[in-house]
Amino acid sequence: MAETPLLTDRTALALHRARAARDPALFLHEIARDDAQDRLSMVNRAFTAPAVVTPFPQVWADVLPGVTLVADDDVLALSEGAHDLVIHALGLHWANDPVGQLIQCRRALQPDGLLLTIAFGGQTLHELRAALGQAEIEVTGGLSPRVAPMGEIRDLGALLQRAGLALPVADAQSLTASYDSALHLMRDLRAMGETNALSQRLRHPTRRAVLLRAAELYAQSFGQDGRIPATFEIITLTGWAPAAGQPQPLRPGSATARLADALGARETKLKD
Repeated sequence: MAETPLLTDRTALALHRARAARDPALFLHEIARDDAQDRLSMVNRAFTAPAVVTPFPQVWADVLPGVTLVADDDVLALSEGAHDLVIHALGLHWANDPVGQLIQCRRALQPDGLLLTIAFGGQTLHELRAALGQAEIEVTGGLSPRVAPMGEIRDLGALLQRAGLALPVADAQSLTASYDSALHLMRDLRAMGETNALSQRLRHPTRRAVLLRAAELYAQSFGQDGRIPATFEIITLTGWAPAAGQPQPLRPGSATARLADALGARETKLKD
């Protein structure tokens, strides 16, 4: 029986991240960190055994007292039941098994522990994806994988339930960065460690004609006032390790009061 091909070439990804670490552009990781701190400040609980799964530990080193920093490898270095908080920070799109990542995080949680996952959503870099795809078809007559697939909010939210987490919540925010050109954006992605590490990628450098045509198409389709925007959709997932005493959803049809009465509204039946 043939094995399922892996999404990510982890060796290439590690090389890209090591290169980026020499002069990193980590503003998205810093935004994710700050947003996580804001969210945790609204949780009425003091976390004493936190862990963060991250490709760039320097971003999180001084954020949480006593934090355990873990690389986003396929097998996470997390001990079962050791943490009351696990944060998975901007690495899920490179996971060969995203559900497995969340299951490992859930197993690392103590009962009623919190998992906070921050991930890139499906709208991330949609402009670059479109420009590169069209340019490659025009110049080479073919199309190759170039941008890691990223889930939509509904799909990512469903992963929490598949991982066995309770009280799942998913929300999204869209960030827009501005660049002089698509080539400047690509340089920034290189400094983020986010260049192409897909297992099915072409194993030779992209032709210069493809890159120049992509930059031209990007500016034509999305340019604004001589610059180009780049969309980064950040999806935040929260779920809790199951525990006795947690709030439970009511069974459908078990309500004892009408919503119209609570709102003081008049209920009108719909026509057939």
